[in-house]
Amino acid sequence: MNKNKRPILLISLALYTLCLPAQGIERKAISSDLFGIFFEDLNYSADGGLYAEMVQNRSFEYSPSDVDFKVNKNNSWHNLTAWDFKKDNNALARLSIETASPIHPNNRHYIAIEVSSPGRDGCGLVNHGYDGINVCKGETYDFSAFLRTQEMPVKIRITDKDNKILGETTFTANGGQWKKYEATITVNDSCDNAALQVLLMKKGKADVDMVSLFPQKTFKNRKNGMRRDLAETIAALKPAFMRFPGGCLAHGDGVANIYRWKNTIGPLEQRKEDYNIWSYHQTMGLGYYEYLVFCEDIGAKPLPVLAAGVSCQNSARKKGTGQEAIPMEEMDAYVQDVLDLIEYCNGNTTTKWGAKRAEAGHPAPFNLEYIGIGNEDKITPEFEQRFKMIYEAVHNKYPNIKVIGTAGWNSEGEDWEKGWKVAKDLDIQLIDEHYYKQPQWFVDNNKRYDSYDRKGPKVYIGEYASRGNTIFNAIAEAAYLTAVERNGDVVALASYAPLLSLNGHTQWKPDLIYYDKKQIYPSINYYVQQLFSVNHGDYYWSGIISGAETVSCVEDCKTGDIILKLVNTTDTSNTVTADLRSFKRLGKKATLTVLKGERDEVKALPETTQTKVSGILTYEMPKYSLTVIRIHNKK
Repeated sequence: MNKNKRPILLISLALYTLCLPAQGIERKAISSDLFGIFFEDLNYSADGGLYAEMVQNRSFEYSPSDVDFKVNKNNSWHNLTAWDFKKDNNALARLSIETASPIHPNNRHYIAIEVSSPGRDGCGLVNHGYDGINVCKGETYDFSAFLRTQEMPVKIRITDKDNKILGETTFTANGGQWKKYEATITVNDSCDNAALQVLLMKKGKADVDMVSLFPQKTFKNRKNGMRRDLAETIAALKPAFMRFPGGCLAHGDGVANIYRWKNTIGPLEQRKEDYNIWSYHQTMGLGYYEYLVFCEDIGAKPLPVLAAGVSCQNSARKKGTGQEAIPMEEMDAYVQDVLDLIEYCNGNTTTKWGAKRAEAGHPAPFNLEYIGIGNEDKITPEFEQRFKMIYEAVHNKYPNIKVIGTAGWNSEGEDWEKGWKVAKDLDIQLIDEHYYKQPQWFVDNNKRYDSYDRKGPKVYIGEYASRGNTIFNAIAEAAYLTAVERNGDVVALASYAPLLSLNGHTQWKPDLIYYDKKQIYPSINYYVQQLFSVNHGDYYWSGIISGAETVSCVEDCKTGDIILKLVNTTDTSNTVTADLRSFKRLGKKATLTVLKGERDEVKALPETTQTKVSGILTYEMPKYSLTVIRIHNKK
């Protein structure tokens, strides 16, 4: 078939509107939360990515121990990573890294500068952001920093690589105690390799910490918010839920590195930063409160994942020790942390943790429904004992919370089998399956969930992807998702992984959305996810489409629309037929969207046209294509 030739849509002239389904046609309810997203701070997804902070290493907490050279070749991290000490034009000054009297014990390091002579232009610190700071002409940026000094004029500049001033402001710091200073800067020219300068303008001493620069135009214009274009790209997926913050990040690099949600809330200067298992630093600026607000902003149900009392068995730095378990004498406190998270999300403002949520700015509960316990864990006796403790405590205190267990890292094998046994023995609500496979696996395993027990735990496909970002990868995933819809009564949730990757810092491929400082580059796989998510249904209709197995028919009860998803994973066109006569209030108008291309292409966009339908629909699917036909309800 000619690549540029429009797909052929043949519509019969007969009009039928039967009130009852014809023989062999059945309707079943499917999960309303079927298509969501999974966010993990991998590939610089948070700092340097979704989190809109433009200053790297803003609190001088980077350390050589953050980076495992076997994982991350940049092994030069230290307290002044991304910073320069500026003292040109005859300036004389001395800089030191101090810990004696920090803003807060969780934020130990700060910079002390003693100025003997400020020179002509002042002296101080220059930050280069994440491979340079991107600013846009006419836009305004919010600066803040904590300073401790008796009296010091301070100049804040945004400059280009040639030291041309793009914007600046001044203020005087004083008082002799740690104090937060804030200012705004409007830039007069665009630059994708700018720097931020914090300059002391007279002789004296000053301590500096928590230097920050944010665009005012964040997503939803929120303070300490998300990068707008990236957040909008995620929001356009219309996810039903968002799983966060990991992944392997959640259960961490040994027990000491398990992600502790309480360290990520409260004032930014009091949060406890840490390295992550992906071998870089987390400021925790994007913490649990911000995750929950972001979920609310994009209309996604929050799905936090916490460690099951054990660390990752594949830790890079703990190689040889394997999985580590929290000592049993500490487990009661850990279990209480899990319960406290649910109270933080759902408790009223008279509760301890509900009050802390309100103090952060959100008196209303976040209405948490799901919580994940564990991630791809080795199903050891230590895991089982701790998982059971956590599950029973949650189930007893919060019986309406749906707990999600784990079935290891693969679609089969020992941990998969043991994980399912634990889930069935405890009668938990859902279990998390993960698998990354070659694209043909997704085509060949289209019937994987057809034979799953409908009376056991429901499935959450928490991480999956075919290994690549070509047309064939995306179409293979689309074929698999037709089976996920067909089995939407047993598969309750599904999310592609990983979600994000900063170009130049990609640690794992493939990813759904790539980006740099200036632009967003959605993969072809992104458009498959979007087409399924925005065209999800409440009911699956069997027996409607003939001529191919990788197809689905769903009904959107909110609109009354009938939605056909037709996938062709082969190199030749293929004809399918849909018998639409069972749908009583079916209209004649339809939206037809096609995503197609050559097998190895890495760029393709869906194309949408309007068409008319009736009765019997015959459609020629282009090679390597996903077609969505949304047939609108009769108005």
